[in-house]
Amino acid sequence: MHTLQISIYVLASLIALALIFDFMNGFHDAANAIATVVSTGVLKPQNAVLMAAIFNFVAILLFGVTVASTVGKGIIDPSVVDHYIVFGALVGAIFWNMVTWYYGIPSSSSHALIGGLVGAAVAKGGTGTLVSAGLIKTIVFIVVSPLLGFVFGSIMMLLVSWVFVRSTPRRVDKWFRRIQLFSASMYSLGHGGNDAQKTIGIIWMLLIATGYSTAQDKLPPWWVIVSCYSAISLGTLFGGWRIVKTMGQKITKLKPIGGFCAETGGAITLFLATAFGIPVSTTHTITGAIVGVGAAKKMSAVRWGVAGTIIWAWLFTIPASAFVAAIAWWIATHFL
Repeated sequence: MHTLQISIYVLASLIALALIFDFMNGFHDAANAIATVVSTGVLKPQNAVLMAAIFNFVAILLFGVTVASTVGKGIIDPSVVDHYIVFGALVGAIFWNMVTWYYGIPSSSSHALIGGLVGAAVAKGGTGTLVSAGLIKTIVFIVVSPLLGFVFGSIMMLLVSWVFVRSTPRRVDKWFRRIQLFSASMYSLGHGGNDAQKTIGIIWMLLIATGYSTAQDKLPPWWVIVSCYSAISLGTLFGGWRIVKTMGQKITKLKPIGGFCAETGGAITLFLATAFGIPVSTTHTITGAIVGVGAAKKMSAVRWGVAGTIIWAWLFTIPASAFVAAIAWWIATHFL
């Protein structure tokens, strides 16, 4: 494989841009981890954000780099990767994150990054640059992950309702205010474990292309792992507050018992996806789980119009970020 020759300054700039994306991922997705625990009144926003940030980083101890390998080696052909593709992918992803954050739409940073990679790679070498196995797996889970979140959230809600059927609402509320701290922590672990690895994969891809790492390496350099987990945790700490209201109140009204079930259903889905090396949308996973909890009570408890808006953003994320990435790739190749 040909080793890409670029200056250390260009390499450092692209790594910095990747970490900015990672920070924005945490900032944008902070709502996913804390919306349920804040909207139920179990934790104040500041405390919830701090807890989520801590568990985002603790995930470094529990998860490997299977998702990073998929992003770094399994979406586009490593032989076509250059600094222009990485630049285009990151610009496409960051642009879409900023647009959706501004309008308070819970879109997927993960799918924005995948879309960015696809757009930049296709702009350079056509569809032959794509790795079909990894891309198909990722696209399938765009649909599967929120459905799993929905199913697990619904099942948890039905099970818990059955177990506590003889308990008073006040007693149930008191218990689940405590238990929800655990479920929110587990969801934040899953969020950090899946999302931080996506940026690890991008930087790893760049290091392989420039000869600072090899495709045979089973792990990226340790500093890549630590810096990516740190960046997403700091982003979460500063919080994407605009999206919390949509996630926590507009889709369906949540009580502590519902918050626990949604977070647990979402966490199970993220743990499974990360174990199989599949980059999924943490945003759509928790959205599916929240909808599942609402639907388990009664279908009318879900504001389907809000859910529909989220689905439209879901459908547009990859094409929109791919389009912007292709333009960014073209500008980079001609003017940078």
